[in-house]
Amino acid sequence: MARAVMLGNNGLTVGLDEKGLVHDFYYPYVGLENLTTSRMQPHHIGVWVDGAFSWLDSDTWKRHVDFEESALISDIRLRSESLQLEIHLKDFVDSHQDIFARKLIFKDLSGNDREVRVFFHQVFQISAQGRADTAMYVPDGNYMLDYKGRCSILAYAETEDGEPFDQYAAGNAGIEDKEGTFRDAEDGELSMSAVEHGGVDSTIRVTLKLHADTSRAVHYWLAVADTQGRLEDMHEQMLGFGFNNRLHATYQHWHDWLALSEVKLQNYDIRHARAVKKSLMVIKAHTDKHGGIIASCDSSIYNYGRDYYSYVWPRDGAYVIWPLIKLGYSQEPKAFFNFCQSIMHPDGYLMHKYQPDKAIGSTWHPLVHGRRRELAIQEDETAIVIYMLSEYAEHAADVEFVRGLYESFVRPACNFLSRFIDEQTGLPHASYDLWEEKFITSTYTTAVTYAALNKAVVFAKTFDQIEDADRWSHAASMLRTHKDKFFSHERGALCKGFLLTGGGTNVDNIVDVSSFYGAWRFGYSSEEQIGATLSFIEKNLLDASPSGGSPRYEDDGYFRCKPAYRGNPWFVTTLWLAQYYAETGQKDKAQHYIDWSLSKGLTSGVLSEQINPDNSNIVGVTPLAWSHAELINGILALN
Repeated sequence: MARAVMLGNNGLTVGLDEKGLVHDFYYPYVGLENLTTSRMQPHHIGVWVDGAFSWLDSDTWKRHVDFEESALISDIRLRSESLQLEIHLKDFVDSHQDIFARKLIFKDLSGNDREVRVFFHQVFQISAQGRADTAMYVPDGNYMLDYKGRCSILAYAETEDGEPFDQYAAGNAGIEDKEGTFRDAEDGELSMSAVEHGGVDSTIRVTLKLHADTSRAVHYWLAVADTQGRLEDMHEQMLGFGFNNRLHATYQHWHDWLALSEVKLQNYDIRHARAVKKSLMVIKAHTDKHGGIIASCDSSIYNYGRDYYSYVWPRDGAYVIWPLIKLGYSQEPKAFFNFCQSIMHPDGYLMHKYQPDKAIGSTWHPLVHGRRRELAIQEDETAIVIYMLSEYAEHAADVEFVRGLYESFVRPACNFLSRFIDEQTGLPHASYDLWEEKFITSTYTTAVTYAALNKAVVFAKTFDQIEDADRWSHAASMLRTHKDKFFSHERGALCKGFLLTGGGTNVDNIVDVSSFYGAWRFGYSSEEQIGATLSFIEKNLLDASPSGGSPRYEDDGYFRCKPAYRGNPWFVTTLWLAQYYAETGQKDKAQHYIDWSLSKGLTSGVLSEQINPDNSNIVGVTPLAWSHAELINGILALN
């Protein structure tokens, strides 16, 4: 199930599923550690009224799951005809403390005075083995505590008048055939069991007196810290400052952060301005305070895949910060560039992916290819960061920041790019392509490497590093000289690339949208070759399925839903085409594919990685930060 809402403060990050329940809970980094897992129960919320009980994820509730356009605060509305209740949820992660909070406003529809019992369930897996955690009631502070080692989580709830929860239960979950204490709530009463260890969960109850046709609120929060003492300090501050004051402070925080973009969005179409702001907040939610930018915090992919997307891919991060750079943000781009500088290999390249704590991430790229030792890298990931550093310097007029990274990052990276070239071809040595699938000298990677070297030449000349400038300029010229090797006269389009083998050259004639995009965006190929490739894409890939949009390349097999079509449509590739149309004066076409993207997201505006070509259902992680970045880029290009 997708994450319709991602909430965070660049440390604590919480993902709400399509029914509005907590399903991801990351701490202390964005994307690491997930204290819930995709294979666990969500954090259930239940309601008991007039002798009847219902969980909020029941299909008997009509629901609308969204978040606000001017603050990263949920806007979830539920209605039950059978219970004659409406519930409006406003959820947020506190802007200054690691607290996830929920405000539930209950409205009576029955016309009678009623007692409503609200049950909040929380289940965490703090220890990696899913055992050895403790859940317990703490009477001195009147809260529930879940802890293991250096991670403690506090759960508390009260009415808007400050009446605290009146029942609790701690128990086992996911072991010994026990589902969890949430089942104990279904009769309207909890067992008052005070402690349990192993695989654990807990549930608390708030009793609300609701008068006929009126509304009252319940406040709930989860605080997380490295010690119980710190946790209690945060809890006392929340009680003392007041829930609504913290909610207001979080509104103000997001208002202030979005103010920079608001200036540039004043004259935009309302729908486009809304989409940009919401996409900016999705991106911000995936940005860790230590500089890493996570591809996606949606852990649901782990239910049918081998790994998560909660890693820092240098490429994804570079593309994700691009719209922030264009809109005038500096803190996040600078933190990302510093992150990349700190993780760079001593030989000048970036690895496949990293954890947000800067450890190297998992990979499926071997160090041996064809019995030869090779680097398990994607060269484009190093090149695109250099390119974006230049974009930042230009937009922010901040060449002094680049000066500080020149010796430690720019020079080693560009020296690597300039020497990672095969003498036989005069083109980059093979590495894995941007889709992480093929070991190849690709059109896209060559194009972005060419652009990065040219950008670096400007840096070198600015800092009077003439030898660097000459070296990198020579390498870029060599790449440009051999550009025609990527054009397939047989296909009438740019090919994906080629691989040198002992027996010669194996050409991959697949037409890939990234080949077109790289050749155009980075000024690598001729206008004739770019135009021919676009024509091929328009004829064979774009809108080639009932859902519309474009797959990445011909016969893309990743999560392929329908063999009858050439692959699943991706937001990134479709929006690349929209940007091309916008920047070449074809505004109607650009508008069409931007509107297409807006129409294919969840009701909250969240975009997935791809969609089903037959019915437009979301496919892959949701949200994907890169999809949102390209949506912003498309809207900016259109305007």
